[in-house]
Amino acid sequence: MAIINMTQPRHRSRNMPCCLMLTFLAGLVIILVVVIPRFITSQAEKTFGEPSPQLTYRQEIYLSVSILLHAGDLTQPMNPQGDEIDFTIEPGESVPAIATKLEQAGLIPNAGVFCDYLQYAGLDVSLKAGKYQLSPATSSMQIAHAIQSSISADITLTILPGWRLEEVANTLYSSGLKISSDEFLDSTHTHPGGYSFSDCLKDDSLEGYLFPGSYTLPRETSVNELLSTILENFEAQVNSQLRDGFTSQGLDLCQAVTLASIIQREAVIDNEMPLIASVFYNRLHAGSELASDPTVQYALGYNQSQATWWTNPLSAEDLRVNSPYNTYSHPGLPPGPISSPGLLALSAVAFPEHSNYYYFRAACDGTGRHVFAETYEEHLDNACP
Repeated sequence: MAIINMTQPRHRSRNMPCCLMLTFLAGLVIILVVVIPRFITSQAEKTFGEPSPQLTYRQEIYLSVSILLHAGDLTQPMNPQGDEIDFTIEPGESVPAIATKLEQAGLIPNAGVFCDYLQYAGLDVSLKAGKYQLSPATSSMQIAHAIQSSISADITLTILPGWRLEEVANTLYSSGLKISSDEFLDSTHTHPGGYSFSDCLKDDSLEGYLFPGSYTLPRETSVNELLSTILENFEAQVNSQLRDGFTSQGLDLCQAVTLASIIQREAVIDNEMPLIASVFYNRLHAGSELASDPTVQYALGYNQSQATWWTNPLSAEDLRVNSPYNTYSHPGLPPGPISSPGLLALSAVAFPEHSNYYYFRAACDGTGRHVFAETYEEHLDNACP
């Protein structure tokens, strides 16, 4: 008869803590190696545009971290009241030398970060020797684009999704167009009509209808020619398929662009836009307030202390601002768009996901994603500790 040793060790039980530890470490590695870098690069792209395709993955992460940590040095002017000065780039002059000269001239605050942005955007390989008129009243980003060509007959104007009219106006000088911000803003209220959306315009403002994208234009383009080019692009991009989608959701073009402009400002991760759209549709159908922070930011206008048009964070007092654009205090859609939505946001309005969600808030993991809830109680439970 065999004798069974009842005290034989149970190896599986002893190995269980090791398995749990390995699982935890694997999850931690995924967060450190995949999730956090992806969030960093997406935030950089949202603020500074697409990175150069010539960058390696490591370079993109490094440069994204650098420009995000020093965003103020790139987006805020050295002296908002400063006058233009003459600046010369000599043939063969290196990028660091040019950046140092710009800093010494009082045009940029940080030569090192300026170089990082040039490399991030792929602008370091296209600086042109020549004479320029630069102003400390423009940001380092604008100066980076301004010194791309002193002789080219054409310029490139880039409008990012989610920009309001004033942000577009502020980038005209750096693009090389001979159009002042004031002239541009005045013209957005006095433009010729005849577009499919002309009846949508509130106070004759083109807010929401300057279609995002890059426009290559003659340097001598007039403000009316510029607006015609941008508005014709809107007509071309917002095609019959999108318009049919808006109609199937019970929205006219005006309402669709307004909702898309809110989704554009709410979303950090592009593929969440259709789900965010479903939340707003559910709230609209229920007659509830949309309770969207970006609409309050739009109502507040320019924040001098933060040097931004989009106040963040919002205070309890901010949420009570008296404005028809405050969707915390006014049910339904605001009177008009709050920004220029891109094609993805417009598509989300035309073809939303279907859900039972009525709430969403930023996730607590720093990825930029949102967590969604069907009830207010679940929404409260999703709050970060």
